Amino acid sequence: MVKLVLMHKADSIYDDEPDSVYDFPRPYLKAVQEAVGDWVIYYEPVKAGPRGYFATARLQQVIPKPGAEGRYLALIAPGSFLPFDREVPRLIDGRPLETALTDTDGSPRRGGATQLAVRRLSDADFARIVDLGLPEDLETIEAQRWDPLQVALAEPVLPFQRPVLERLTRRPFREVAFRRKVREAYDYRCAVSGLRLRNGGGRPEVQAAHIRPVEHQGSDSVRNGLALSGTLHWMFDRGLVSVAEDLTILVSRNKVPSEVADRLIQPGGKLRLPADPHAWPHPANLRWHRENVFGQSHPDDPTPW
Repeated sequence: MVKLVLMHKADSIYDDEPDSVYDFPRPYLKAVQEAVGDWVIYYEPVKAGPRGYFATARLQQVIPKPGAEGRYLALIAPGSFLPFDREVPRLIDGRPLETALTDTDGSPRRGGATQLAVRRLSDADFARIVDLGLPEDLETIEAQRWDPLQVALAEPVLPFQRPVLERLTRRPFREVAFRRKVREAYDYRCAVSGLRLRNGGGRPEVQAAHIRPVEHQGSDSVRNGLALSGTLHWMFDRGLVSVAEDLTILVSRNKVPSEVADRLIQPGGKLRLPADPHAWPHPANLRWHRENVFGQSHPDDPTPW
């Protein structure tokens, strides 16, 4: 097996969905087949935007693309995709992060491998990029983020050195990474009520909800998340609210009193979207929620009103 860098553009003409499938031509088939079962890192080319390295995932399978001679689809293992907490720049101190792109004097190479949409990546380069994008101590950073007193009193503690792949597959770490990205994308504001609430210590009260749950093949992509208040998160998970194709907020009116719905939903009745279109909820995830969760709650569920 081998690790790869996969070039991805948000407006690509290919059928790429980073958390589920990567579309590529025949010249890259051998490299991608070698990577099945191993991990990849997604990279945004210079002409497409400023993100650099922005996510990781594990390849599960390669299949021919139906109806497209000479093209193939790399299927992403469900639940493996994870966006970086901080996007990693292409160069640090003028030096590339990939050994294959680095000249003998440390400067970036020109042409050649730099133009490849699929590039082999050493284990050491992979670990370095992941460490920069998903720091080992991310859980500690988040725990101390909104508590200045705790930070001031805390004694320096070296993070437990977990192997990179263990970190990427450990659910508590992934939950923290998902929560940080979703809440940041929505500016710590509930996407349904429009409210941005903080407790007395300044900690945001908004939560990060998976649109399609991980246990139902949902991913930890920001596009599979919504920032919701505690009550609306509870309602969303139980199918009492959902989101229509045109982003209108749907309410199960036979289960939610009108006076409750009118107080919880922001004026206009539309979902509040992140400023960055990269983070907008994917229509397929919203459709899955409408078809599989909305209206399915049990009538004897206790309610918060």
